[in-house]
Amino acid sequence: MSAAEIIEQIKSLPPEERAQVAKFVVENDDSWIPESFKQGMADIEAGRVVDLDTALNEPYPGDQ
Repeated sequence: MSAAEIIEQIKSLPPEERAQVAKFVVENDDSWIPESFKQGMADIEAGRVVDLDTALNEPYPGDQ
């Protein structure tokens, strides 16, 4: 089955079922999310972040 055929089948579904398909795709396929965003989220989870005020107003460590 081709992607075009699947898309046509999705179009013919009632709105509630189309929503289920969309939810499934969003939850199970992250290929549409930029790698830079994924890396940023990983940095946040790992605690590799700095407060915005600090970043804007304090010298970078080692730049003294």
